[in-house]
Amino acid sequence: MNTTTALTIEGMSCASCVSRVEKALARVPGVSAASVNLATETAEVSLTGATVTTEALLAAVKQAGYSAHLRQSDRPEPAPAASGGWQVVLAAALSLPLALPMAGMLAGADWMLPGWLQLLLATPVQFWLGARFYRAGWKALRAGSGNMDLLVALGTSAAYGLSLYLLWQHGGHGGAHLYFEASAVVITLVLLGKWLEARARRQTSDAIRALQALRPETARVRRKGQDLELPLAQVVVGDLVVVRPGERVPVDAVVVEGSSELDESLLTGESLPVARGPGGRVTGGAVNGQGLLLLRTAAVGAETTLARIVRLVESAQAKKAPVQRLVDQVSAVFVPVILVIALATLLAWGLMAGDWERAVLHAVAVLVIACPCALGLATPAAIMAGTGVAARHGILIKDVEALEIAHKVTVVAFDKTGTLTEGRPELVAAQALDGDRPALLAAAAALQQGSEHPLARAVLSAASAESIAVPAAQGLRALPGRGVAAAVDGRELRLGSTRLMDELQVGLSGLAGLAAQLQGDGRTVSWVADVTDTPRLIGLLAFGDKLKPTAARAMARLAAMHVRTVLLSGDNRGAAQAVGQALGIAEVRAEVLPEDKARILGELKAGGATVAMVGDGINDAPALAAADVGMAMSSGTDVAMHAAGITLMRGDPALAADAIDISRRTWSKIRQNLFWAFVYNLVGVPLAAFGLLSPVLAGAAMALSSVSVVGNALLLRRWKGKP
Repeated sequence: MNTTTALTIEGMSCASCVSRVEKALARVPGVSAASVNLATETAEVSLTGATVTTEALLAAVKQAGYSAHLRQSDRPEPAPAASGGWQVVLAAALSLPLALPMAGMLAGADWMLPGWLQLLLATPVQFWLGARFYRAGWKALRAGSGNMDLLVALGTSAAYGLSLYLLWQHGGHGGAHLYFEASAVVITLVLLGKWLEARARRQTSDAIRALQALRPETARVRRKGQDLELPLAQVVVGDLVVVRPGERVPVDAVVVEGSSELDESLLTGESLPVARGPGGRVTGGAVNGQGLLLLRTAAVGAETTLARIVRLVESAQAKKAPVQRLVDQVSAVFVPVILVIALATLLAWGLMAGDWERAVLHAVAVLVIACPCALGLATPAAIMAGTGVAARHGILIKDVEALEIAHKVTVVAFDKTGTLTEGRPELVAAQALDGDRPALLAAAAALQQGSEHPLARAVLSAASAESIAVPAAQGLRALPGRGVAAAVDGRELRLGSTRLMDELQVGLSGLAGLAAQLQGDGRTVSWVADVTDTPRLIGLLAFGDKLKPTAARAMARLAAMHVRTVLLSGDNRGAAQAVGQALGIAEVRAEVLPEDKARILGELKAGGATVAMVGDGINDAPALAAADVGMAMSSGTDVAMHAAGITLMRGDPALAADAIDISRRTWSKIRQNLFWAFVYNLVGVPLAAFGLLSPVLAGAAMALSSVSVVGNALLLRRWKGKP
């Protein structure tokens, strides 16, 4: 059985590090795949069996030159603070006196410090504050590869070594320009860039930390008549939990006593409080309003809705988008190629121009500017920001591939009941062929006993309201996409769609006119028949369901985004057409079975469309899995949510348009980041090789590239859905 282990990796600095860690983990026997994310500093390792130990994985990472520890699954780790600020300040203080003479030269002044003083200022920057580059670069060399730290260590060491040689040659008595400022300032700029990058990367995980903050540390549990303040870890399923006004709900639970309104905005993105009373379900992390609630615990710890949301968002952020494969392939050969270019630059300038001093400086500039950090961060930083803003607005992206594909969606198919309608239909008509309405309702209610289908609940509610005795049913079974069958009082009865009646050869002519009229009004019509001997019609039932208030606006938004909408419904054609016409849906397919929905989506995909499916029921699961992108309403079934790559945390069809819009903007940021990361190196490396960039400018450009990539991704946090 395949299992997955999550690790936190420390010490990575660029895309080359990612490649090396992945290769090291993949070589461990029993590991089928390893995916490492630079932005989150995590690794997801897929294991083919239980024989692989955590110690073996940690040892492989250590051998590759990095450190790691097991990531706790029950409580995600907060992003580390952007440490090293004091190192940046100290490096800047030591480097500033070395850099100021350059400004003096521009003003015609000679502020050059004595050589021995330059040496004293540059040495601690090079070998103390810059020691991290030597350590990481040496580990990379020992592992037979290279990374950004190796490039910085080689480049600054070359500049420092050249300055030391010139100082020794001239004895500090003038006559030679020293380049201690190049090595010191480059290290300072790289340290500054890494510090700013760490701060920016921390912001990309704000969504995870905001969700974590929703989880209280304690709960007020009622045991043996006393209210006890207990750590959350000691609360068990079945415990009675007291939640006072203004407090956060600590667990998933069912209301036993009391009523109140709860703020679930950070969980679902819904700005308005929702009312909950006895029997209502509440979610851990929600804020209680004005009422005192007594709750019976239904889920704790890792099984709560909040914990699952955190795990899924974190998992999506840690995984790689398919486009990242191109970056990985480039990064695998990037550092060796840069080392070759730097050597070629050194030899070309030294041999052809005869100026080895200048040759060293140009080679240093090549090494310094060619940092692959921006390449490594371009995609994951945008993915983290995109999934984070989606989570804050009630869109849970479980599959990062779904986020990438969603930007190409050209067709969105919707289920009807519970997706575009409220999913709470009412029985508006019950017409028996022989005029005996109570007998019709009794038979229909018997067939619907035990069913959770919205139409079944409407029938049972109507029978209860009219105080109709419901007989027992034997051999009750569902007929997928058609209806139900059972034996009631010795008769074989069937309740279902027109399709089922046609298959059973039940004549409908007696009520066909009334059915057509009801369907024309947008009603859903079901039939009840007796098939004991000769199939005969007993009567019809008509149901009405309200459209969701946001459904029409959602369809209009999708149309404005040039996305075609399709309605796939198992309902009769009249009811489906009425909904389609009211909402302005481009295409309506009615009376379709669950397997038909998957087939229709396949036809749309074969026609060149990229298709998303939005649904909420068990019968939507095949279609959700068959679509390019499945979007399940969280108000629906667990089966539907499991089959979909995106879960809409509110039963709001407008979230489908929001999900596509977020995907488009995220993909746009990925393209922008990759473009600038590639262009930066394609332009910067030749400029440095041809002597048009000094090492100091190269260091500044390198630091700026990483920070700009992460900063550009963070602009996604400003996204707000259209009303």
